[in-house]
Amino acid sequence: MNTATASRYAAEYQTIAPVLPGQALPWLKALRAEALMAFSAHGFPSPREEEWRYTNVSGIEKKLFSPSLSLTAGDLDSEWLKSYQLEDTWSVVLVNGHFSAELSNLTDLPSTVSVMSMADALVKQPDKVEKYLGTAADQSEHSFIAFNTAWFTDGLFVHVPVKQVLNKPIQLLHIVTGSDAMATTRNIIIADEMAEAKVIETFVGIDNAYLTAAVTEVFVGSNADVTLYKMQSESDKAYHFGGSYIKQARDARFTHHNFAFGGLLARSDIHADLDHASECELNGLYLGVKRQHIDNHTRINHLKPYAISRELYKGVLDDRARGVFQGRVIVAIDAQKTDSQMNNRNLLLSDDAEVDTKPQLEIYADDVKCGHGVTVGQLDEKSIFYLQSRCVDEETARNMLTFAFANEMVDKIKIRSLHDIVLEQVLARFPQEGVNKEWL
Repeated sequence: MNTATASRYAAEYQTIAPVLPGQALPWLKALRAEALMAFSAHGFPSPREEEWRYTNVSGIEKKLFSPSLSLTAGDLDSEWLKSYQLEDTWSVVLVNGHFSAELSNLTDLPSTVSVMSMADALVKQPDKVEKYLGTAADQSEHSFIAFNTAWFTDGLFVHVPVKQVLNKPIQLLHIVTGSDAMATTRNIIIADEMAEAKVIETFVGIDNAYLTAAVTEVFVGSNADVTLYKMQSESDKAYHFGGSYIKQARDARFTHHNFAFGGLLARSDIHADLDHASECELNGLYLGVKRQHIDNHTRINHLKPYAISRELYKGVLDDRARGVFQGRVIVAIDAQKTDSQMNNRNLLLSDDAEVDTKPQLEIYADDVKCGHGVTVGQLDEKSIFYLQSRCVDEETARNMLTFAFANEMVDKIKIRSLHDIVLEQVLARFPQEGVNKEWL
């Protein structure tokens, strides 16, 4: 705990609080004040905390990142921006933590569906925001959530009503352009009974040192179906914390695809609470090069009977990169007939790469089917030899096997434009000689 750092941020907070959205709402002011107090008391998370034992965020404490108080989108390169905006989606763009109406596109959105910035939602639908904000993400869990609750400048609000099926995805594009900047955003996604929606979060930034702290709360109604994609490809000097917290009703289905490529230090939390007969699928791919540190923390709470969860995370680490996977499945005492499987597979491409993996099962019911598996290793020499025996040189054989390992997760993406951009990110990080893009 570094209370000196917390005090510096708390002092800075007093200068920005008056311009944060929702200051006219007593309940939000009280929530922010409570969060500020929690953060001031604890500071940023420490490796002394069990949930953060493999991830040291002291690099964040050495700087004082400052939020942008207004939108600054004028210097964005239009071609660079276009390369990240996905085709055939509704697009919401946040620049330095603020909604840009000019860069966003919500044309032909069904009139019954609400998609707007969080700042607008706090004006137009404050009662609905109050009902959901902070109920999936518990700010007492760790101080990054409290930090986000106090500091968030904007975000995305989505409400899909009963039986509404969205015919194309919503993309939330987070862009950070400033040096020593801080982009702190809060998102709420609500899918009512029997609704269906797909949301894509994309995190990118200019090559600067900055901090992204984003929290997304997802509420999946009875028999509803929500798929959330996240692609994090930020500056290699940036720090990233992104948390997704999900509450599923009876028979609800939720799928998450997490692709972590960027940042000097990046941490993703995905926590889901499952109700009776609900289904949850978590997929992830993390690629680390140079001295990157990429941490993934997942938790699936089986609270009621007959729920099903599936989890597969893969990591590929090269140079002196470090990966972390902490996966936890909790089966409550009355969650009988739970069916849960968790797997984490890691490929180390250099002797200096490192991964810490910690799968956990906590089972309090007695009629369940649960299991987990972990692998950490290098490329299989027998497979390399097999390809060499088929006239493939050793370097190409290694490249082919590496991409085949990663491509299993890329192939799970059913949105073509997102699939292609994620594939480009994978190809950009590892040698391509001998690998044909069309194979992947």
